Amino acid sequence: MSKRKPRNISQRDWDAVSSPPLTLGQLKKMRPASKLMPDLVESYRRSRGRPKLAHPKDLVSLRLDVDVIRAFKADGPGWQTRMNAVLAKWAKRKVGA
Repeated sequence: MSKRKPRNISQRDWDAVSSPPLTLGQLKKMRPASKLMPDLVESYRRSRGRPKLAHPKDLVSLRLDVDVIRAFKADGPGWQTRMNAVLAKWAKRKVGA
């Protein structure tokens, strides 16, 4: 088992705690939290991370001309979002044609 100290606990507090090792009997009695409190564990799992998007985006890699990237970056942060908006507008026009 790891002896690494969590960052939010001072070394003095960490050293003041003395936890005896678990006995074999205690270890045998242990059960997974998911078996004892499945609703609580499921609620915790659902609350973790970013919510699912209705229209998730795909990660792609493509090569663009340096001047194109420079032009979008020149307007500051959010250049990828602006680039996506331009491409989305083009795609809608293309589909409607």
